[in-house]
Amino acid sequence: MPDSAPKRIALITGASSGIGRCFAERLARDGYDLVLVARDAARLAELAANLRENTGVGVEVMAADLTVPDERGRVEARAAGVPPIALLVNNAGMGTSGRFEALDIDVEEREIELNVIALVRLTHAVLPGMIARKRGAIINVSSVAAFQPGPYNATYNASKAFVSSFTEAIHEEVRGTSVRVQTLCPGFTRTEFQDRAGIDESKVPAAAWMEPEEVVEGSLRALRRGDAVYVPGIHNRALAATTSTMPRAMVRRIAGAVGRRVNDG
Repeated sequence: MPDSAPKRIALITGASSGIGRCFAERLARDGYDLVLVARDAARLAELAANLRENTGVGVEVMAADLTVPDERGRVEARAAGVPPIALLVNNAGMGTSGRFEALDIDVEEREIELNVIALVRLTHAVLPGMIARKRGAIINVSSVAAFQPGPYNATYNASKAFVSSFTEAIHEEVRGTSVRVQTLCPGFTRTEFQDRAGIDESKVPAAAWMEPEEVVEGSLRALRRGDAVYVPGIHNRALAATTSTMPRAMVRRIAGAVGRRVNDG
């Protein structure tokens, strides 16, 4: 009897909660083995045990802080290693909220390390092997915030603008290689992100919210289509389209007014 085909492996960062956890659960149901990365070792272990029991997939856990070079290096080595990664989901990210001059600059730097540097390095780690094998996919989680400057969320919006621009560029570079690259740009999603970023959820209109399962399902459908950019939710797509056509001064002022409302009440 010939050996069975090797199982596909997905590496997911920020896998212990929110969108990352939903990606893990969805991909496990699709039969992917998983490499799960997050800082919280206990939550990762609990998720891995549940997935093994309920789906039978193989799950490797890597507790790592991607803002720490040595810990990030371990994840990069696994991303570039064997067995190869078929799908990379760069989901780990953080946000801060408030007037830039009042924020802790060391935390702002960590935000850039996580949202930008770790994502770039992990994309670089998997891409040569995917191109050589002529298969593979990368989903880099950006945000609808990438489409406009973010007064009171200046570093976060700027980091996500980088993610979107970078990912679209790589999408075009790998055209014709059968490697798919997507930037996923969700809006307000029911996760722990807002609480960690210090955003008062009560000041966000109820209609603006989406569930992480909706975001993940839509992203994977868009990946199968080969879309370079996926913005989940008609309201988020309308926002992205509107801000791309409005004068930049108007976009800044509206964003500033919204930022003040959310941060200052």
